[in-house]
Amino acid sequence: MTPNKRLKNMLIFVAVILLIPLIAMQFTEEVNWELTDFIVAGVLLLGTGLVCEFVMRKVKKKENRIALCIVIITILLLVWAELAVGIFGSPFAGS
Repeated sequence: MTPNKRLKNMLIFVAVILLIPLIAMQFTEEVNWELTDFIVAGVLLLGTGLVCEFVMRKVKKKENRIALCIVIITILLLVWAELAVGIFGSPFAGS
């Protein structure tokens, strides 16, 4: 897959992921995102995708690429969980 196709697919993936809470907000009061929530989520998802793309381009050994992308995705999930419910109790916690 060419780099431009991967970037296009990444943007589509981020948009689809962000559509999930947007659609859910139409049907329930349980999901209550503001514009800043969508911006932060978009930056986190797109940033993670771009960093993984950078790793895939620069790291030659396949095992190292996989390991680094797993670490990057794990960091994304930890940051997302912290922002959502405050698992670490930082000042950025969402609860």
